[in-house]
Parts: sequence; structure tokens; C-alpha cells
Amino acid sequence: MTIQTRRLLGTALLLGSLLTGASQALAEAVLHRGNAGEPQTLDYAHISIDIEGFVVRDMFEGLTIFNAKGEVVPGTAESWTVSDDDLTYTFKIRDNANWSDGTPVTAEDFVFSMRRLEDPKTAAEYAGILYPIKNAEKVNKGEVPVDQLGIKAVDAKTVEITLERPTPFFLQLLAHYTALPISKANFEKFGDQFVKPGNMVSNGAFKLEAHVPNDTLTVVRNDKYWDAANVKLDKVIFYPIDDDAASVRRFEAKEMDLVYNFSADQIKRLRETYNDQVHVTPSLATYYYVFDNREPPYNDVNVRRALSMAVDRDFLAQEIYAGAQLPAYNLVPPGMPGYGQGPVPDFASMSQIDREDKAVELMKAAGYGEGGKPLEIEIRYNTNANHERVATAVADMWKNTFGAKVSLVNLDVASHYAYLQEGGKFNVARAAWSADYGDPENFLALNTSTNTTFNYGKYKNEEYDALMKQSYDEQDPAKRMEILKKAEEILNNDQPIAPFMNSANLWLVSSRVSGWEDNAVNEHLSKFLSVSE
Repeated sequence: MTIQTRRLLGTALLLGSLLTGASQALAEAVLHRGNAGEPQTLDYAHISIDIEGFVVRDMFEGLTIFNAKGEVVPGTAESWTVSDDDLTYTFKIRDNANWSDGTPVTAEDFVFSMRRLEDPKTAAEYAGILYPIKNAEKVNKGEVPVDQLGIKAVDAKTVEITLERPTPFFLQLLAHYTALPISKANFEKFGDQFVKPGNMVSNGAFKLEAHVPNDTLTVVRNDKYWDAANVKLDKVIFYPIDDDAASVRRFEAKEMDLVYNFSADQIKRLRETYNDQVHVTPSLATYYYVFDNREPPYNDVNVRRALSMAVDRDFLAQEIYAGAQLPAYNLVPPGMPGYGQGPVPDFASMSQIDREDKAVELMKAAGYGEGGKPLEIEIRYNTNANHERVATAVADMWKNTFGAKVSLVNLDVASHYAYLQEGGKFNVARAAWSADYGDPENFLALNTSTNTTFNYGKYKNEEYDALMKQSYDEQDPAKRMEILKKAEEILNNDQPIAPFMNSANLWLVSSRVSGWEDNAVNEHLSKFLSVSE
């Protein structure tokens, strides 16, 4: 080999080494995230389910956020102070908090966003969650103008929020997606089209790159984010797959790093293969069926109680969810701070056989079932293998107990909840609620007659409403909890909903993902995660 040949070969090897190193250096850190369904929208004012929150909170950041452990920590606000009477919160927005177009995040952006949320013209489905803010309910009902909302910009980087009453969980509310900011200037430019790729600017760790409905939603790292230096991912691709089996297959093929809500009957098999990559995390959440209280026979308390009593919760929790859920008889889940053990219905202590016998008596008293009018029941649920198995099991229980003719109807998750929120008529529908903040009011408020969005069955009880109103005015924490328990007793007696299980969150988390922490609020911002090859 000549000297010239050696030099050429050496040069080639050096170039190859440099190119390989450059290729590795340029490799993107991409998280492939299964998301269990297609969001209805990316507009913070019109989202209401967790799969929408996962996406939106990766792109927008509130004054506070949930960290990886599910604890409330500073977000866009670097600090805050609270007045002695606990009614006024003053937040200092970070000087380096910017929108993805490079413009600063200002106090006025937060004022604009919260006013937009409470403006009745916006018709925000979740506006009630910010009712602790002074005049929020009155603004939302059109009783006072939006500029009377208790929020103001003290200066460009200071926002002051005044409350109707002391609210111990207010900092948790501000971590909710209803309290996210949008750029006032950007909204004035694009209006409701601000959510589209190319239009959207965001202040979170990521910004929207592309959205192909029912296929993928891609966000990329926002270099203008105040904490961009600590964001380890370059890109997150969300896959809106509501087919549990397909999601698991893609996880097993290493095409997805995270899978949310896989089929519970797969827990044992998956644990045998993937060990600690299978996460079953207790949560402050309740799985329930709601009855349409507007129409017979579901406007009859005896019918509702009978149907609820005939459902074997232990079977659902142990056989269908393989122990990943716990049987439940009341709406407020255990572990709620300050609430202790909530009241349960009178039938909770009965054996399942005795419950079924009593259920038959109640149904006969209402004129239905054997010897009475036939029962034809349609169960609606959002597409999911677990929910299908629950619906099938409940249908069998009602057939065997009452001779009911039961049919099943399913829609994708966005369509299912949109139908319920828009007041569509139904017989029985599957629903669930996961705590937005650690207080029983978050669950009990679902059934107030004024909650037009989440009171799916249009339940109305004046005594219940009065107790809930009284709880808002009561400042003594212990007395307030007793009032809420009285309200839940009414709910237990009337059974406008039938709680079945306290939920666990089911996740598959690839071993290549670091930074994951199980937490009861089921919050997992991608900014805290990283991936390795």
C-alpha cells in the first residue's frame, strides 16, 4: 500500500468517524406518546378530559404547574404572595417568560384569558372551576360585565387575583387547564383559529408543529420557553389511539414509549414480560354510570336505586379490572384531604344476593320488571376494551336480575363526552371523574342543577343545591366537610349516578423513558421526561 493510498484511507476513516459523530449529535430525542383518543379541540376553553389536558399543558403553562410527583410548584409565575385574609393572590411572572414567537408573556395575557373563559359568549364548558375568583360566576351568567372579574394586571409582569372566599386549593386550580394563558395579541390576530398549526403560539415547554386528526399530533421543543435549557426532549408525538390492543402492540414493537389506559385483562401478562414498565397507580378518581333523570323510568328514584344495587362492583373490579380498581359506592373517592370516610348508600353493607332481592322489590314497586312494564335500556360508553367489558357485564346483571333488554352503543371518547355535555338524551351512560384538585367539592359539584356541562343526567334536588351553596359560604374547614357529607348522603339516596369503582391509572412506560413519577393526580408533563436509545 502506497503512502498516498494510506493517506486517502486515513482521510476516509476520519471523515466517516466525523460523520457518524455528527449523525449521533444531530439525532433527535423523540418521545412517542400514546394518548387513548383524539382531542375535541386544543382550545383551553373547550377541553374537559385528560387526553386533551396532556397535550395542551405540554404547550401552555399556567401560573402554577404540577411537577413530576404531582405537587403544585411555580410555573410561569416565579413567586406569589397571599393577603392575610386569604382573598388576594399576587403573582410575579418570570421576566424571561416568553411566547414561542419571542414576545413576552404579560399579566394582561392572563387577564385576557381568564376573562375569555368566563365570558358567556365563549360558552366554556369548564368555566365553573374558576368560580372561586371574585364575580366569576356572575360574569359567566351574564349578570356583570367581564371587566368585573376579580383579576387585574398590576404591571406588565404582576397579576393580582381576588377571590370570593378563601379557597385552600386555589393554587391547584391555577394548575388546571382552564387557567392557562393564551397570547392576547395572537388571539386578536387569529380569533378561534389560534389553535391551528402555523397560527398557534405557546408559552409552555413545547409548541405545535403538526396535527393530523386521528393520526398524530406533533409538538417540538419551544426554544423561547423560560426553562428550555432543562427540557431534554426535542419532539413529542402523540398518537390518539383508542384501540387498547393496537396500543399495546405498538408498545411491544417499540413504536410507542408510553401507553395510557391499556386493557386491564392484560396486566398479568404484561407484568410477566415487562415488569416495572407496567404502572398501576391509585388515583383520586371514580368510574360511574349516570342515569338520564329527565325521562322515565330513570326519573324514578326506585328504578335508579334498583339498577345501581343490581351491579356487582366486586366482579367489575376483580374480574374485569384484575384488581386494578376498587369497588365504590359513593362518588367522592377515598383519600380526599380533610374528608375522611364519606357516607355510603344503605345497601353498601348488604350482600350482593340481598341487594339483588331488594332491587327486584324496588323495580316492581316502580311498575317495571317481572309482571310489570318491560325494561329496555341502552348503555352508552366511550370506545375502550375495558369499558366495553364493563358495559357487557352490567347488561348481563340487569338482564338476569330484571329480565331487561339491554343494548350497547359506543362512540370515540371525544364524541361520547361532547354528546353528554351538549345535553343529548340517553338512558344510561358511562362516565368518570378524576380530581382536578384535592377537595370533595370537585366531585360533588358535578351534580348541582346549575352545572349544565357535567351534570349529564340533569339531576335536580333543591336541598342538595342548598347544601352545596352553604358549603361555599362556610369558612370553618371541619363544618364545611360535614356539610359536604350531608350533600353526599342525598346523592347516595337519590342515586342519579351509580358509582362503580375507584379508579387506578394504567400506563405502560418504556424502560427508555426517564423522569417518570407515578402520582395520584395523573399529571405527567413531557418537560420532565427524557429518552435514551
